[in-house]
Amino acid sequence: MNLAKNLGVQTFCFREFDVARTAKAVKECGLTTIELCGFGVHFTFDDPAGFDTAVATFKDAGIDIVAMTADSFADDEADERVRFEFAARAGAKVLMIGGFDMDKIPGCFRTAEKLADEFDMVLGIHNHGGRHALGNCEMLRWVFGNTSKRIGLLLDTAWALDAHEDPVAMIREFGDRLHGIHFKDFIFDRKGDPEDVVLGTGVLDLPGVLKALDDVGFDGAAVIEYEGEADNPTASIAKCAEAIRALV
Repeated sequence: MNLAKNLGVQTFCFREFDVARTAKAVKECGLTTIELCGFGVHFTFDDPAGFDTAVATFKDAGIDIVAMTADSFADDEADERVRFEFAARAGAKVLMIGGFDMDKIPGCFRTAEKLADEFDMVLGIHNHGGRHALGNCEMLRWVFGNTSKRIGLLLDTAWALDAHEDPVAMIREFGDRLHGIHFKDFIFDRKGDPEDVVLGTGVLDLPGVLKALDDVGFDGAAVIEYEGEADNPTASIAKCAEAIRALV
């Protein structure tokens, strides 16, 4: 894929902004695609009218919604169908999910596969660090060994580092399941606690990540996620975009 052209941002970065201000900030960063964040940040699944207004605001600004966040799947087809319906209304082809209810396996796998087939979408598991049930490669291998390729990975590069995993190796291993990526960089203090930093200034091997993405022919949702400076992250996100474009 042409990363320089298709690069986007996760709207959680602008969690202190309303939708209109978020759309303006995305354009100020030089970006034209987003992963639209739910969890009450820029929409809720119980407010279809508000969601449609948010989608229209982004589209009127010339911003495409390439992915959307959802929560963990728990084999509740009615509830999960709503998430697919919202994603379809937004034009997104990738749903980022927090994982699966481990008590509902394998039923939750089958329901997720069924809905993904029906809506022609893919699910990307967000590996959320060393304390996350699906934050490590061993568990991801097990999930992918028991599901269709509709269910894959939305790799968060920084949270992979938090889990003592190598994001470059994860791209190469899970390339055929890599439905999206969060470009994110951390530094760690002496206690191991992470802090968001501009891409290329932390621990992440950004050139290695970009090379691996090219090698596996990645064509999924590619978004920057920078959670620092919540009151005004625009300048730092623009620097993150510049860091990627300088290498591709």
